[in-house]
Amino acid sequence: MNLLSRAEETVLLAVLALGENAYGVSILEFIQKKTGVEWSFAQTYDPLKKLVKKGFVTKTKGEPTPERGGRAKSLYELTKQGRTALFEIRRVQDSLWTAVPKGVLTR
Repeated sequence: MNLLSRAEETVLLAVLALGENAYGVSILEFIQKKTGVEWSFAQTYDPLKKLVKKGFVTKTKGEPTPERGGRAKSLYELTKQGRTALFEIRRVQDSLWTAVPKGVLTR
């Protein structure tokens, strides 16, 4: 089993949540908003490249837009394999968390 890194998991969840609006900047902004942590473009695009290579997301070109000087956005979509990877990492994390004795982790 090849588990996702935390960055890959975070980016995959952002792609899933954003649906048809999943492109680099929207993914970055979504992650920053949901985590409260500043992310760089590299922290977003490096995992995206790996996820495309692994077949967990697809990358397609959108339509050119005037706001981008006529350049097209790269859009990302979760694949069936990506969805499976998310379910698997959640299963593993749930299993690990339930193994922690109650009261060990307190605030």
